[in-house]
Amino acid sequence: MDPSSDTMKIQVEEISSLNGTLILPCFEGCEKPPSKTMNDADRLTRTLIKKILSSEDFTGKSEETMNVFGGGNKAVIVGLGKKDKITTKIARDTGAKLFAKLNKKHGKTLTLRFSSDWKLDTMNAFVEGMVLRDYKYDKYLSKNDDDDNDNSPYNLHVQCTPKNVKSLSELCEESQNIATGVHLARDLGNAPPNDLYPMAYADMAKEWAKGKKNVSLTVIDWEGILENKMGGLENVGKGSSRKPCMVIFEINKPAKGKGNPPIIVGKGITFDTGGISLKPGASMDEMKYDMHGSATVFGLMQALHANGHSEHIIGISCMAENMPSANAYRPGDVITTYSGKTIEVLNTDAEGRNVLADGLWKSGEFNPKFIIDLATLTGACVVALGHEASGLWSNNDELLEKIRAMGAHVDELAWPMPLLPAFEKEMTGSKIADVRNLGTTRWGGSNTAAAFLKQFVPKMSDDKDAEQYPWAHLDIAGTAWGASTNATVAHGATGVHVRTLYHLIKNDK
Repeated sequence: MDPSSDTMKIQVEEISSLNGTLILPCFEGCEKPPSKTMNDADRLTRTLIKKILSSEDFTGKSEETMNVFGGGNKAVIVGLGKKDKITTKIARDTGAKLFAKLNKKHGKTLTLRFSSDWKLDTMNAFVEGMVLRDYKYDKYLSKNDDDDNDNSPYNLHVQCTPKNVKSLSELCEESQNIATGVHLARDLGNAPPNDLYPMAYADMAKEWAKGKKNVSLTVIDWEGILENKMGGLENVGKGSSRKPCMVIFEINKPAKGKGNPPIIVGKGITFDTGGISLKPGASMDEMKYDMHGSATVFGLMQALHANGHSEHIIGISCMAENMPSANAYRPGDVITTYSGKTIEVLNTDAEGRNVLADGLWKSGEFNPKFIIDLATLTGACVVALGHEASGLWSNNDELLEKIRAMGAHVDELAWPMPLLPAFEKEMTGSKIADVRNLGTTRWGGSNTAAAFLKQFVPKMSDDKDAEQYPWAHLDIAGTAWGASTNATVAHGATGVHVRTLYHLIKNDK
């Protein structure tokens, strides 16, 4: 399993020979080609580009594009708006939208030329946007012998001033490797549930880990779940013929001791019917995306490994299929979780929190530096934040701010939400169990879900007054798919927060 095999090939070099189609980003008001950007272009192409830039046909406004055909070379001029207004988001989105407009006429070999007035971070962001948008999921589309589809990877020659070649090359390589993790997460999210079920995910993880000396993988299967009394996973998954499992990724496991690793926990409901509390039929097909928390965990492991991450990191995926059957758990049941705490089940469609309860408690066995969970948890979060931002809750202000800031930096917004004592009181107010899996009203549903999860965050010691490990919860129900304003995604799964968590973990010293 090699997630990088289809990834765009990038070579960073000085402005020299022109390979394939020229891509020329220009700021608003640019009236002639920047120095050296016409090198090796034929005379007619140079003349056409000069005429376009000096005329009113092209102004350089944001996302404006102009194709140049007619000479011996092909070119695309793309506008970025005012130079003093350029940001990494603008550069990234422009690169992504430009890539979306490329077609067969432009070919698979491209030369992207940056003038001397570009900064390293915006150059890298432009390239990153192209790489992230270079994704399609066509595994199940029939292909005829006469199809002329070229599935070979793009070859992108990124050319810049000599002083920037080394630094930009390093940044682009890192972004390219991160993109392999994002694309892997999208593959998992987009996969049909008849092929991607809990143990299929585990098998893919085993295949991925094979041959990686610094990667260890543990799969707790159905028998292990029963033996460990992981009642959250057991009960959510027992209604399906495809039984649940827990997959534990570990990179750079220390030879002795437990270390102090960051731990990322993902909800992995490979299909969610709602169980006995059956969902409406409309759009139920989208419930294949309900495993995107675990998709992000897997994608993050790929991104970190691809870039040679040298620190200890653990990912935990809580995998189950929530199906109605004679064996399914019911509203009214009381289940006992891995922690020993009991849950009064009021709605079987509030299942993600039940499986995460086991995963969060399992995290405490590894002496975590911090715990972050990701889950497509509540429709209420989509009501609150739409598809523009993930909800963010935390018991630790410092961790919350780090996630918020890093999400903003990479344009994967995480919006701080309240974790009020009243929400916790509501979720611990069951008369027959330690916690209830549904709030008492329909209001604030994403907040009460976060308050539920907090009850299963382990403490730093057995002392009853001990503090919990630093923990944060990301509700990605609105950002894992369907984000039409996300320029880096054409359709389907987004791979959200692979980049956020990669940079958070890399820079958290």
